[in-house]
Amino acid sequence: MADANASPLFPAIRDVAEGTDQLPDAQVKPTEEKANEEEEEERPVTEVESLCMQCGQNGTTSFLLTSIPFFREVIVMSFRCEHCGFKNNEIQSAGTIRPEGAVYTARVLNREDLSRSIVKSDTCTVTIPELELTIPSSKGQLTNIEGLLRDIVGDLSADQPLRRIEDEAVYTKIQGIIDACKEILGDEDEDEEDEKKSEEKADQPEKPMKPFTVKIDDPAGNSFIEFVGSMSDPKWNMRTYHRTFDMNVALGLVDKDAVPPPGQQAVAVGSIDDLKKGDEDDQMGGGFGGNEELFVFPGSCGSCGHPSDTIIKKLTIPYFKDVLIMSTSCEHCGYRDSEVKSGSAISAMGKKITLKVEDREDLSRDILKSESCGLTIPEIDLVLQSGTLGGRFTTLEGILDQVYEELSEKVFVDAKADEGAFDKFLEKLKAVKNVDMPFTLIMDDPLADSYLQNIYAPDPDPNMEIVSYERTWEQNEDLGLNDMKVEGYEGDPMMKLKAAAAGENAAVAAPSS
Repeated sequence: MADANASPLFPAIRDVAEGTDQLPDAQVKPTEEKANEEEEEERPVTEVESLCMQCGQNGTTSFLLTSIPFFREVIVMSFRCEHCGFKNNEIQSAGTIRPEGAVYTARVLNREDLSRSIVKSDTCTVTIPELELTIPSSKGQLTNIEGLLRDIVGDLSADQPLRRIEDEAVYTKIQGIIDACKEILGDEDEDEEDEKKSEEKADQPEKPMKPFTVKIDDPAGNSFIEFVGSMSDPKWNMRTYHRTFDMNVALGLVDKDAVPPPGQQAVAVGSIDDLKKGDEDDQMGGGFGGNEELFVFPGSCGSCGHPSDTIIKKLTIPYFKDVLIMSTSCEHCGYRDSEVKSGSAISAMGKKITLKVEDREDLSRDILKSESCGLTIPEIDLVLQSGTLGGRFTTLEGILDQVYEELSEKVFVDAKADEGAFDKFLEKLKAVKNVDMPFTLIMDDPLADSYLQNIYAPDPDPNMEIVSYERTWEQNEDLGLNDMKVEGYEGDPMMKLKAAAAGENAAVAAPSS
């Protein structure tokens, strides 16, 4: 049996830091071999002599096995060559590849948020939308947001003098990113003559920072952004998604010559589970039943204009109606879009669905939100008008995740100006998303094209109420139904007036006998 008092192979990173601080700065060489062994056992870092790829001499690689709270075990490696001074840091995951990919998002509203730790694996892509900057997958790294920005400044600044000569347009674009990063960091280029000015500026209040978003996308699920306090942090969000066939090939999990599973052939078509996850990269395929045929319509990409196909599939939802799921994916620019439309006739009456959500099991309910549907959660004063988010087929958890992601990433409010009201709202929305509090979901669809799964079907759901109502004239006018006529064209007075006008014009044009 293993010793219960033995130290863990992957100690927590905080324990490692505390143990390192307790070691003396200068170690006196002991005279006995036993003392040397005890000293090596106390050191949390393992050092190995290795070859330096810069000068060809031997350097030292240090390994640290540690675990990050609320994440997983990692191996931190650091190389240093005493001959040429070359340094290199890298991090690798010590766990297995997760069954799903993960996307972490952090909203940086002030400079305190720059201290959030980031674990970036070698399969991770980093995006800062406000800077139009995407960092492709590279070596793993353990840093924070401030360190990430400083690395960006250092990497982009290296070849700027050469770019200025070869291509001034590229130089100007990259320089704009560098200046934006320096403005966020609060760095300024100072000369010796400007030291007095800098001392005067030190007494002045710190300049406000422009808010921005950091998003990391890792198909392997081995990356992480630190949250503050708990996972209910309103500035932090995480969602998972199913990997596509191409992602599994890139990770080495599937042979590239293997036949993709049904539903993932051509145009990177995914499974219906991707739709249920509420993923912004939703793909189409699978279904409850009915027509299993895929219809492909040629068209053009709305982003880059290149030819792009739209795939349409008809699905039959039990105890509801037929729907059409449309998916567009551009192979040239990567643009993707999905939409859900009703596949049946317009209902004579509208429908209002009210659900009392009390536990996490309700989050797995399938939900179809049409374009004409409005969504309300009275407990947190959340109101989504019809047309918001478009047509979506997902789960209740997926729709709440998407609402939170849209608000947290694309809406920036000065916390001081609104006295933190928006952050409090996001905190309540995250509590609703995690069902930390019971809430009421209200879906109001004048066309009755929306659906919320009844987990007790065919019996009535005790927590859900469905009410049908007659649409008002204003609602029919907004939907264009007042002027829509599909029967009795021959009795239409407007058609008679047009026919009479046409006869008069013909008589005037005819020659007199």
